[in-house]
Amino acid sequence: MCAATAVARAPTPPPPASQAERDFAAEVERDGGPAADAVLQTLAKAKLQQSILDAIARPAEATKTWAQYRPIFITQKRIDDGIAFYRDNRELIDRIATQYGVPAEIIVAIMGVETGYGKITGKYRVLDALTTLAFHYPPRERFFRGELKQLFLLGDAHLAFPIDELRGSYAGAMGWGQFMPTSIAKWARDEDGDGRIDLWASLPDISASIANYFVEHGWSKDGPVAVRAQPAADAKPLADPGLNPVYPLQQMEAWGYAPIEHVDAATPSTLLTLEGDKGVEYWLVFGNFRAITRYNKSPLYAMAVFQLAQEIAAGAAAP
Repeated sequence: MCAATAVARAPTPPPPASQAERDFAAEVERDGGPAADAVLQTLAKAKLQQSILDAIARPAEATKTWAQYRPIFITQKRIDDGIAFYRDNRELIDRIATQYGVPAEIIVAIMGVETGYGKITGKYRVLDALTTLAFHYPPRERFFRGELKQLFLLGDAHLAFPIDELRGSYAGAMGWGQFMPTSIAKWARDEDGDGRIDLWASLPDISASIANYFVEHGWSKDGPVAVRAQPAADAKPLADPGLNPVYPLQQMEAWGYAPIEHVDAATPSTLLTLEGDKGVEYWLVFGNFRAITRYNKSPLYAMAVFQLAQEIAAGAAAP
């Protein structure tokens, strides 16, 4: 091979780091992470992904009604797969459920809605996703720079794979439960005690991390999540009541929204209306519903998790 050919085939060096990247690397080092030069070397491996920018601009929760959203997640296959998964791992899931006070079916349903019980954990390198959004998505660059920073602060020693090998969603969420780096840092658990947090292959770590997330976000053991309401003809209109359960259930009943299942009258609640395939659905939702929205702020997401969990629980209990 001639020298000219060798030169022609030499890899193209990465572009020089931007000032924003240099400032970011210095901040990571200052806050106890790797040296700035090492951070910049890792960032140089990241690739801008236009498909990530396209995806984040059109989340399903923002564009679909409940009638359109529900069939995406509440399918017979997802229900059957959830029942089978729970039965196959009942001893572990039940132990975690008892330990944390979060129902087994809720833990399983999160796995089902997020990743199809671990089958679809994301095709993007987390480094690419977070770098793309941290430096090329101005509407939320502050949030994603914080997540990218936390990824470096976690370091390879506490994760299942090196930083530049981690794969996840277009937003940088990882594992069966789709945890962002800050969620891993704050709420993930090394349940199997091997010194690493593996949200891809360790079911103890995965299950305990999901359960602990709910506990830390206000889950109430044995508390209700949501019940359908039958509105009276003269029910009081409630303009945007929000998802915080601030009204005692007896107040909702006095306003004309009667639950179709028994719930203690003093339980804090609020009203959620959804556009279902048969018209408007009225739901009374409680603190545990609010806790699910801390996993994903969309009420459509929370309702999908709740209803999938109900189907899984019923199926797993059947002979």
